Amino acid sequence: MANHKQAEKRNRQRIKRRARNLMHLSTMRTYMKRVRKALEGEDGEAAKTTLPDAIQAISKAASKGVIHRNTASRYISRLTIATNKASAA
Repeated sequence: MANHKQAEKRNRQRIKRRARNLMHLSTMRTYMKRVRKALEGEDGEAAKTTLPDAIQAISKAASKGVIHRNTASRYISRLTIATNKASAA
């Protein structure tokens, strides 16, 4: 437990930041899951409509520093390639 005022404040800030980071991470994962579910069901159109929301959530998580920007690029790239492949077939 923190004994100094500054340490107590840092602890409060840590808790707030962690909650905010988890919210962005959870939102991002949910949107990615929606795209993957549409791809598993071989519904190219549904995947195509949910992809922009997923890209936006991934980009926002990267801009907030929740995930690394290269990780975000990898997620976006893989989802886009899979969606394009599914909609072409």
